[in-house]
Formats: sequence, C-alpha cells, structure tokens
Amino acid sequence: MICTIYSHQSGFDAIKEIIVSNFPEGNILISKEEESDIIDLEIKDGISNSTQKIKVLYRERAEPSYQIPEINDSALTANLKGLYGFVYSLPTVNEKVKNLFLQKIQTLNSEFTIIQEEGEIANLKTIIANIANELDAVLFVQPDVVISKSSGQHFLDKNLDLIIDTEGNCEIEELDVRINSVYFDADQNELSEDQQLRKEKNEKIVEENAIKINRNLPCIESEEETTLRTPKEIAQRVSALAVVNLVAFNSISPQEATEYLQNYNLWDFTTENEKEFLANPTDDKKANESWKCEGIWVLMWALNKIETLDFPDEFCDLENIDPDNYPVGQDKDPNIFIDSIVSIRSKSEILDANDLYYRFNWACVDERINGREIEGINPGIVYERQYALNWLINYMDQDWDSVSCDT
Repeated sequence: MICTIYSHQSGFDAIKEIIVSNFPEGNILISKEEESDIIDLEIKDGISNSTQKIKVLYRERAEPSYQIPEINDSALTANLKGLYGFVYSLPTVNEKVKNLFLQKIQTLNSEFTIIQEEGEIANLKTIIANIANELDAVLFVQPDVVISKSSGQHFLDKNLDLIIDTEGNCEIEELDVRINSVYFDADQNELSEDQQLRKEKNEKIVEENAIKINRNLPCIESEEETTLRTPKEIAQRVSALAVVNLVAFNSISPQEATEYLQNYNLWDFTTENEKEFLANPTDDKKANESWKCEGIWVLMWALNKIETLDFPDEFCDLENIDPDNYPVGQDKDPNIFIDSIVSIRSKSEILDANDLYYRFNWACVDERINGREIEGINPGIVYERQYALNWLINYMDQDWDSVSCDT
C-alpha cells in the first residue's frame, strides 16, 4: 500500500474521473466488493515491454456531511471515528495544526487506498500530488514509500507536507478546513429547536463571563439524536471511579482499592487504564488521576446527588457531598448505592451542560494555541468536566478510557 487518501468530496464517478485522468494510458477495470468500489489500472510500456498495475479501493460515508455522525452508518464512518481517536492521542509540536486536523477529519466523506501491485509507475509522486491537491485531501502514509516524510506512519496535507507523525513532528503552520456549502446549508436547515436555543443560551453565558466566543462552533447533538448512559451504568462508573480516586489522594492503598473493587463485584466496571494505574500508581499517575474528582462531581450531579456543577473556576470538593449519598466508603457496600439509582437528570439538562463546556473548552484551547493563559475559568476543570459529560451522552460511542474532548 502506498497511501490512503481522504477527502471531503465524495461520489465515485467524479473521483474516478480524477484518478483515471492522471493515468491516461491505463487500461481500466471497474468492479465492486461489499462497500468498496475498485479501480484496477494496468499500464504497459511498449518500449521496455513492462507492465505496471495499480489498484484503487474507494468507499464513502452513507450520508455525506460536514460532521461525523454519532451512529456508524457505514464502515468508513466507523473508520473515521477510529482515525479521530488515533490522531487525538498523538503528541504534537504544533497544537494549532493538530486541532485543525481533528476538525478536518470531522469533514471527511470519502476514502481511497492506492496499492501498487506490480512495477513502478513513473511520476507517481506527482500524480498523487495532483489528485490530493484537486480533492483538498489529507493522506495517511506508510514509511518508505515514494511520498513518505517520516520513518513511521504519518499524515500529509494536499501539498504532501507533513501534518503529524507518531512522534508529533509537523512541518506546516496552517491547514485548510473547507465545507461544501450544500452539506452545511442542508444540515443547518435540519437543526432542531432545542439545538438552536441551547447554543444561543450558552453563548450568552460565555459572553457574560468575558470568555471568548466562537460563533461558528456547531450545535451539539439534539435531544432526539442523543442516548444517555443508563442510571445503573452511571452509578457503576462513579463507584469504580471513586475508589480509584481514593488511591490518587493517598486515602487508601492500591491493594486495598483492588480488594474492595473485587469484593464488591466492581472489578468488571473498572477500566483497563484504571487497572494499570492500580498496578503501578506512580506520583505522576496519581497527580493525573486526582483530576478525575471533577468527573466524579459531574456524574454525581447527573445522578441528582449534588445540586449544581458550579462555575469552573474553583476545584470541586468531594467532602461537600453528603456521605449518605456517596457510593463508597469504609465497610460500605457500593451496590446499595447502585441499586438505589433509578433515574438521572433530564436529557435537556445534561445536554445544556455538555454544550456549555464544549464552548468553554474551545476558548481554553484557543488561548493555549495562541500562547496565552485563559482568565476566569480553569482549563483542567473544564476539560475533565467535558470529558465526563461527553461520556454521559455517548459521544462518538467512546468508552471511558477513550473519551475525546475535541473542539
């Protein structure tokens, strides 16, 4: 495989013409296999009597748009969600470009993989560059191929310049994120009333607190499109999280936490990352895990165990939660708490909070990208609360260890 090319543009016939026009002397065979359209190109050199063969596998999203939908409407949609998570996890020397790339991944509608099956195509790098430029594409590239820019897997822009690799290297300062107006206008016309009102209300809150607003940020999912975590699922998650958090604050040992989780049948609801933490809770890991008290605060709010999230300028204090309402404690069976939970806050309340923290986090990221420290809110608190809120609304179907807080 030489590379996989991703584009906002879609439509097999149109993209086929772009590809084929760059191989004018090739014999073309079109076929189909499951969700992929296949182009087989055979080029014969009359002088050397050699043959070169290229295979192109094409697929697109079931419903082209400017955002990845929550549901997996196609194999490509599922792949793009994974791609987003992979890029999100990468280190970077240029946070701004990485953030733009994450935005661009949301807009991608088509994918085609170029495989060189036989021989070497002359001017292949130029041909790929022409295709990428015409489609305003991004490319996923393996090392040691004709267009490689890194010794590991990496991504290139339409000019074949490095966006990011697995070590976080980057050689560009800007990345265009373009949206076909047809998709944008169509989706905007379909916005529900609750989406529009939620956006307007939260922009006023952001503005009243003298925090920068991005009025181009889209609406989050509507109430109709959202499926919340179940009351029992939330209660199980906050119970396991609360035990792990005690280790982060040195209240109990990792061995005591592990025994507690196992004795009360919570081990299955403890994530792989949490289990790794309990196996080796270094000081750095404890510092990172201690931030999850903000996630506990959000989940307890969702369970109606505290009245308000409060403004994200001061850390929450779990000691302020009535011990009778807290899921865990010495000689306390968390299953009593879990079994008592039969309802949660309304979908509207949770989405209101999710949308607000989405806008708060955008402002935090924007300040960081521009080398400034945001005033009025704490970026760490904002991030952890958005993390928990995204989990609550099943954002991109991600489990607790994989939640993304894109802006």
